[in-house]
Amino acid sequence: MPKIKTKSAAKKRFTLTGTGKIKRKHAYHSHILTKKSTKRKRILAGVGLVSTADEGRVRAMLNI
Repeated sequence: MPKIKTKSAAKKRFTLTGTGKIKRKHAYHSHILTKKSTKRKRILAGVGLVSTADEGRVRAMLNI
C-alpha cells in the first residue's frame, strides 16, 4: 500500500500549534491594500485558527 501524499496547497497554508490546533492566515491581505483601512489591515495581518467545523477537513488534507 503506497503512502498517502499530503496536499501541497494545504501544507503551504496551515501550520500546527504546540497544543494541536491549526493556524491559518487571513484572506484579503495580499493586494489592493490602499482602499483598506489601517485597522483592517492590522487585523488581517495576524494569524487565526481554523474553526472546529473545518478542522477535520484540514487534518485530512494534512494527513494528521
